[in-house]
Amino acid sequence: MKKYADQISGQFTEYDSNLSIIVVPVAGGRFQTVLGKIKKNDLYNRKLIMFISKVCLVIPGIDFQLLLEQTAFFNYCRFVIVEGYIQVEAACALDNISEETIKEMIQEVANLADQYEMKLTGADVH
Repeated sequence: MKKYADQISGQFTEYDSNLSIIVVPVAGGRFQTVLGKIKKNDLYNRKLIMFISKVCLVIPGIDFQLLLEQTAFFNYCRFVIVEGYIQVEAACALDNISEETIKEMIQEVANLADQYEMKLTGADVH
């Protein structure tokens, strides 16, 4: 993540070996914060790498069926709701993941979170 942040003129902060943040430049001179997290998947007994970015608070009037339908067009991402927030999340097994795939996942999470934040709220919140 640090190497990618340097390549894209982003900002990288590591909290510990399992948690870090990258601030990714996106269209329109905006930035999107992406959380990188390594966690154990107990169901499959392996470590996952996850990239997560907030979109917006869950508010009345959001077309959740449309959001679910849109995920069919994403390479890595899905929408999730965590603690009252709609988020974009990508997850992959940590074993044998390539640096290129990590870059693609981070960029897709940042771009989609930014795009849907603008579509759903009309503002650059996160």
